[in-house]
Amino acid sequence: MDLVYHLNDRLLFAVPKKGRLHQQCLDLLSGSDIQFHRHNRLDIALVKNMPLALIFLPAADIPTFVGEGRVDLGITGRDQVAEHEAVTPPTETTGVREILDLGFGACKLQVQVPEKGDIDRPEQLVGKNIVTSFTHLAETYFWNVENDDSRSSVQTNGDAGHKLRTSIKYVGGSVEAACALGVADGIVDLVESGETMRAAGLKAIDTVLESTAVLISSKHPSDPKLVTKVANRIKGVITAQRYVLCTYNVSRDILARCSEVTPGKRAPTVNSLEEEGWVAVSAMVERNKIANVMDELTELGATDILVMKIDNSRTT
Repeated sequence: MDLVYHLNDRLLFAVPKKGRLHQQCLDLLSGSDIQFHRHNRLDIALVKNMPLALIFLPAADIPTFVGEGRVDLGITGRDQVAEHEAVTPPTETTGVREILDLGFGACKLQVQVPEKGDIDRPEQLVGKNIVTSFTHLAETYFWNVENDDSRSSVQTNGDAGHKLRTSIKYVGGSVEAACALGVADGIVDLVESGETMRAAGLKAIDTVLESTAVLISSKHPSDPKLVTKVANRIKGVITAQRYVLCTYNVSRDILARCSEVTPGKRAPTVNSLEEEGWVAVSAMVERNKIANVMDELTELGATDILVMKIDNSRTT
């Protein structure tokens, strides 16, 4: 089968081929009913039920392919988008457009140093050796440190003539070992739970940026309507993962107070019961808050409280 031929009339969708976002992306595609079969060691898969082709790429490369318009859609980390844009600032026609924060893969890009050392401020690393796989973000960060600029957000280096005194070296993996091996005085690396950092004897002294997985598109996709359709499917799955449907019965005299506890996405659904003065209420509730919501409803006098999983959704 000539895959190149079959790609001509399909929207190209890049997803991480491995790493911390890979499995969650596959689960998201499955929940969105994007059906495909990936042959062993083949990084292109044709979607069976939509005019899509999945391109499996390293997460770090996805912003480049999407930003240049060679791929229409992609899922990657916001950290990877920021690293790409530190090198290639977006223009009106190039760069990526963030469509949706997917809410998973949360992490922080942090400056880390040996826990037992005497460094506890980023300024103490000026002129020393830093190892990272995010060299451009690290260079911008330490340029700001050296110039006492605000470091509340990552900005493009505005002084191309400034010579950075801090040495930034690239390492593709096992960055956390650099200090122990004497290669670096500090590192800039991603932190999720912090277990790996602590196991390596490191501590974080500042955060460069916070990141989650994001759905991105090129600024001029080949089929904007299909991009919107795919985005809506993915948004529906993400919403279903974040919310549950809570239903309960309540007397009308306390309906207003119960509605404050379960306001829903827009408003709760209220239906009259056969018993006079009573109503049935349905509302979407954030999954991580449902236990407290049930407690509050019970205290107010609601009865027959049920919680149901949402498999998919379309909400505004």
